[in-house]
Amino acid sequence: MSGPWMVLVGPAGAGKSVLGRAVAARTGRRFVDLDAVADPYYAQVGWSVDRLRERIAVVGRLAAEAEWEPARAHAVACAVADHGDAVLALGAGHTSYADPAHLATARAALDRCREVVRVLPSADRDTALAVLRERCAADKGRSWIVDGHDFLAHWLDDPGTELLATRTVFTERETPAETAARLGGAADR
Repeated sequence: MSGPWMVLVGPAGAGKSVLGRAVAARTGRRFVDLDAVADPYYAQVGWSVDRLRERIAVVGRLAAEAEWEPARAHAVACAVADHGDAVLALGAGHTSYADPAHLATARAALDRCREVVRVLPSADRDTALAVLRERCAADKGRSWIVDGHDFLAHWLDDPGTELLATRTVFTERETPAETAARLGGAADR
């Protein structure tokens, strides 16, 4: 395996970045949040977050997300290639694709990774969705219901994200440090 030491995936509000930082600190690895480093990767294929915003204003969020899929898949492939031995967190949209070809691009990249962990707050869908919605409202002031589409439910239920993961971890009532200890210890075995 030549990719990152661990990749964290899941819906917005799942705690991927907080957990990723904790796992990285516990294991002495770098933490990389794709959302924070993706702009140069998007630019390589003619996209940017500003262009995404422009397209959202013209065609709506759901259609713009579909147009942006090739750039997201490209960013995943580049991040996996560029950040070996790191703990990498992928934003929710980086593992959710309507076009099977873009999912295949992300899958081919992630297949090179030692472990791809899907992070969810609960095994119970309704509980998980309620927790995600509460966290997104508190942390980002967003419900993620845009133009009548529930992106949180979409990301939570997305079969592609589940397909990309090597396992799913439910954080339940654990602190990020407790989950990081569980992930860091299990990954070293």
